[in-house]
Amino acid sequence: MSTPSSTPSTAPPPPLRIGPHAVSPPVVLAPMAGITNAPFRTLCREFSGGKGLFVSEMITTRALVERNEKTMQLIHFDATEKPRSIQLYGVDPATVGKAVRMIAEEGLADHIDLNFGCPVPKVTRKGGGSALPYKRNLLRAILREAVRGAGDLPVTMKMRKGIDDDHITYLDAGRIAVEEGVTAIALHGRTAAQHYGGTADWDAIARLKEHVPEIPVLGNGDIWSARDALRMVRETGCDGVVVGRGCLGRPWLFADLVAAFEGRTEARAAGADERGARPSLREVADVMVRHATLLGEWIGDEPRGVVDFRKHVAWYLKGFAVGSELRRRLAITSSLAELRSGLDELDLDQPWPAGADGPRGRTSGNNRVVLPDGWLKDPYDCAGVGEDAELDTSGG
Repeated sequence: MSTPSSTPSTAPPPPLRIGPHAVSPPVVLAPMAGITNAPFRTLCREFSGGKGLFVSEMITTRALVERNEKTMQLIHFDATEKPRSIQLYGVDPATVGKAVRMIAEEGLADHIDLNFGCPVPKVTRKGGGSALPYKRNLLRAILREAVRGAGDLPVTMKMRKGIDDDHITYLDAGRIAVEEGVTAIALHGRTAAQHYGGTADWDAIARLKEHVPEIPVLGNGDIWSARDALRMVRETGCDGVVVGRGCLGRPWLFADLVAAFEGRTEARAAGADERGARPSLREVADVMVRHATLLGEWIGDEPRGVVDFRKHVAWYLKGFAVGSELRRRLAITSSLAELRSGLDELDLDQPWPAGADGPRGRTSGNNRVVLPDGWLKDPYDCAGVGEDAELDTSGG
């Protein structure tokens, strides 16, 4: 895809401060299991010109402490990644503390983010992710151990509004985070029960910002374009944005985000409008092949890299005219040559399709949140939560 040319128009916002790190513009790639590995982060970072913060996929504290082989690969960072940002998941304060100290003492990262937002059953049934902030004392204990173990490394957290509309936790959690020395908070404006359905509640982001003025608050949810990101900041007063599903199959969204926050307008060979980049299918195909190539190099095996890439095919091709048989073949390719050959069968001169900028990824909502037995009886009692509740694998 062509290098963007731009014209200055307005002054950029102040950088987001994550401890000693200045993130300018204030744009963060959300950690996504099975997605935000080193190859995808590389793509997004290239399009952003190296600006922003790009967080690893979720790393479980137990697997890290045990030096699980897959987990140790997942925490590998490219030499150009600065700062190196790891997201940790854990439910046992002692295990979280051990993992954070390991990162700090061995210099494995420059920033630690804690996951209190994941809504998937395998996480919430253990009391983790978006279920955990309901247990206020447990949340406090984990944050205390993490901040203490991190030393000079900044610790941030990502969370949701609560478990469901009857069990909202984000304001209490925000205050606990401030009291325990957390550097910044990201809020996804949905409950765990909503998963990714419905509309994100940006008003909650505004309320959290008013509630914890001492530290930066980042907004997350329903950012599908650079215009959405600017509107979120304008409407909520948040200090930055966290972008997740909006960049699936669109790593170039980070070029648009950087340009928008820096007050620039984009002009690309393939065309752009006020909504941002408009790559042709030819340009998209080139990015797809590069993405699959990077995965193969990272894994150390081309076929496995292409297999891992399969999940991205539908996101990249959303809205383009692709026959059902060819779409099926592209989704089961097992070599770069096969992928490139299949893409060459397409009409690569197709322009960016109308309607391809909206929601992508998972959209299910109104789910029953799977919780440990008796979890909702007492928001403070955390008896029975310990090492056995820790997951032993990382990523997707």
